[in-house]
Amino acid sequence: MKKEKIHLEYLLNPSSKNLIWSAISTPTGLEEWFADKVLSDDKIVTFFWGKTESKRAEIIAIRAYSYIRFRWLDEEHERDYFEIKMNNSELTNDFVIEVIDFALPDEVDDLKELWDSQIDTLRRAYGF
Repeated sequence: MKKEKIHLEYLLNPSSKNLIWSAISTPTGLEEWFADKVLSDDKIVTFFWGKTESKRAEIIAIRAYSYIRFRWLDEEHERDYFEIKMNNSELTNDFVIEVIDFALPDEVDDLKELWDSQIDTLRRAYGF
């Protein structure tokens, strides 16, 4: 079954773009809100949740202070990925985090709830 592309946007009020970039692109930053532990070996990132769950992803695209795109190594469709992008609104000087991800049609709502929860954790961890 083909997965659907999901596009979500979240408004943040950070103190600096460096803080957002660090939160979405470094193991230390991702450990604050995305996973319990994150290990990176250049292009391969291993995410750990709890004591037993882990998943490996490859960084397939990155542009500093713009976006980072991952592809789960166990993903059967090579075109499916998840991306976290940061944009600055010149009018309000706020930042928008955009998330692009893929889910099966019957899992779209669950994936949206997961990202909502993850971004709430990001906001609390960094005071956004």
